[in-house]
Amino acid sequence: MAKGEGGEQSSNASLLEKPVSSDGITLAKKQEHRNRLSVCSKICYAIGGAPYQITGCALGFFLQIYLLDVAQLDPFYASIILFVGRAWDAITDPTVGFLVSRSPWTRFGRMLPWIVLSTPLAVISYFLIWYVPPFENGKVIWYLVFYCIFQTLQTCFHVPYSALTMFISSEQKDRDSATAYRMTVEVLGTVLGTAIQGQIVGMANAPCLPGPHDIVTNLSNSSVSFGLNNSEPVISLDHTKTAYMIASGVICIIYVLCAIVVFFGVREQKESCRPRSEPMGFFQGIKLVMGHGPYAKLVMVFLFTSLGFMLLEGNFALFCSSTLGFRNDFQNILLVIMLSATLAIPFWQWFLTRFGKKTAVFTGSLSVVPFMILVVCVKSNLIVTYIVSFAAGVGVAAAFLLPWSMLPDVVDDFQVQNPNSTGHEALFYSFYVFFTKFASGVSLGISTLSLDFAGYISRGCSQPEEVDITLKVLVSAAPIALIMIGLIILYSYPITEERRQGNRKLLQEQRDNEADSDTDSTEMANVV
Repeated sequence: MAKGEGGEQSSNASLLEKPVSSDGITLAKKQEHRNRLSVCSKICYAIGGAPYQITGCALGFFLQIYLLDVAQLDPFYASIILFVGRAWDAITDPTVGFLVSRSPWTRFGRMLPWIVLSTPLAVISYFLIWYVPPFENGKVIWYLVFYCIFQTLQTCFHVPYSALTMFISSEQKDRDSATAYRMTVEVLGTVLGTAIQGQIVGMANAPCLPGPHDIVTNLSNSSVSFGLNNSEPVISLDHTKTAYMIASGVICIIYVLCAIVVFFGVREQKESCRPRSEPMGFFQGIKLVMGHGPYAKLVMVFLFTSLGFMLLEGNFALFCSSTLGFRNDFQNILLVIMLSATLAIPFWQWFLTRFGKKTAVFTGSLSVVPFMILVVCVKSNLIVTYIVSFAAGVGVAAAFLLPWSMLPDVVDDFQVQNPNSTGHEALFYSFYVFFTKFASGVSLGISTLSLDFAGYISRGCSQPEEVDITLKVLVSAAPIALIMIGLIILYSYPITEERRQGNRKLLQEQRDNEADSDTDSTEMANVV
């Protein structure tokens, strides 16, 4: 609460600022205590972000290569699964957000029941994504169905969890701090996802298969490449399938544990949410949130920048194993990127508090561009690749933290400009994810189709030159172009630090006035 403004405050507000009424002082202290988040509460809240990132990282980095090389689907059908699954996931976000926004308050809150009830079925469907069914004709349907089911159930977890940011505290500083905790845990989640999936699968990596190009080269050089595979441990494709299932089982256990921690460790504060407006229709909700200019621009920024990083994420494993030739090391390279991103999160949190969020987004997004260029220009060298990967992780950390830390500011700005329209936090968060997921589905589908047109060979020891060129475009040129488009849009983003601080003060005044009204009502009741 602000001090030293007694001359400008009303007599009611003074009940919260000065020791005029013992009941007023007690109420103010209790309210301040409720709104102030403890470190333990922030950690418990942050742990809930891990399942989304662990599963998302495993799917983002490994699902494409799993469908192509383990399930051995045609690249065309793999692209259909990836596109339809992500597109369906994108559609479920605003739908679930709409349903969450109309959910009644329970004794556990509005968001927490969604998180708990969706978890059991989500882990079952996730496990079945990584299981190769014992039939051929229905494989595409199998993966498509369980991929869509998991995306739906994960949305029922993540949309309420994301919106929970607005309900754990009414203080902007607490929400920013909790978001930093959450982003740190989410990046740790990507490390876990990369480590669990990559290391377990990497230990059971089936040998590649020589293609026509390899046979011609072997005959001309009189050296048989089959000998290369003979020197490796004898690992069959069945071993690789089992490794994927073990990794998915471990991730499912972590998913459940995180949901339990959130449910028992986070208190959803009803007081931090103002009374909701009358429920509105689905399309009316779309018009409402997209009609807010700062939100629309932030969504577009997040759309293009995250799309660039998703293209990099979805194709980097194939790029390392096929183009760079690090078939047995790509999981370690991915792990280095995520470890570096984890270490950089505190730095970016300090940077945005020191220089502002908009400046931090520019700096963080641009910092990764030189390394995207370097990784495709430098001749294949494992040490150089590790160094570049570590440096690139610093920029990846900014992509994780900064867009999500800006979203509460937009919601606050909307509340200031529309004081009579409240209770739409879940809509803002769900549509924020909707556009990025839909675009990522398009990008993954297009990238996999591009590999199909380029002549990608499943489990091939080497790939045609067209595949190498395609992968370089997908992990460097295309992401850089998308990031630059996002930054151009960010230039016109209107919420500066001054406007953000002004919104914070206005909302604080509104909450003080509401608290004053509650205090007056309490005192009136005591008199009566």
